[in-house]
Amino acid sequence: MRLLVVERDETLNDLITKSLHEAGYKTDEAYTIKDAKYFLDIRYYNLVIVDANFGRSEVYKFIDYAKEAYPLIKVMVISDDESVESEIKMLKMGADDYIRKPIHFDLLNTRVNVLLRGGRENQIKIKDLIILKDEEKIIYKGKETELKGKSFEVFLHLARYPNQVISKEQLLDAIWEEPELVTPNVIEVAINQIRQKVDKVFKIDTIKTIRRRGYKFCYPKE
Repeated sequence: MRLLVVERDETLNDLITKSLHEAGYKTDEAYTIKDAKYFLDIRYYNLVIVDANFGRSEVYKFIDYAKEAYPLIKVMVISDDESVESEIKMLKMGADDYIRKPIHFDLLNTRVNVLLRGGRENQIKIKDLIILKDEEKIIYKGKETELKGKSFEVFLHLARYPNQVISKEQLLDAIWEEPELVTPNVIEVAINQIRQKVDKVFKIDTIKTIRRRGYKFCYPKE
């Protein structure tokens, strides 16, 4: 799981990321909304923590930007505004959670865990295609096939974001613990396994290669 912390106060940003590291999460730090958008363009994140002090309008635009890029991404807003009205407005803007300052780090880690746990579905169903996460199985019209290891994780990740182009770098970062130690050709191997173990078996097309950009899940066809 990778998280992005968007907080202009460097000391607080460091404290939040340190707490998240100790809880076992990988994190990146951004100090401006512009930098945060840059990170979202090059890397996939499961959750973003953003400070409301960037301004309601900027935070709203950022939430919209993040959710448009990755519909399943979670966004947590932190704020020194104690009013219930501000919390309600942020949640209506699309935030998934809202935490007040000063930050209680045990509470922060617990709320992060709850948000991420809520996104860990055991099954994805797309028309006649069913993906069983725990069993690493794919079912299509009553017929089953198995896809193991990283190939299954690549397939599952792409299926979570249908018709969105995801680059090799984003796939590496989302799935491999140390993506910098892995060569991008492992993604090509995984895609080939998907086409052999899923597409060829079921006689359907699930993954489309977008030249020089990456791959997208395209079942059923647009």
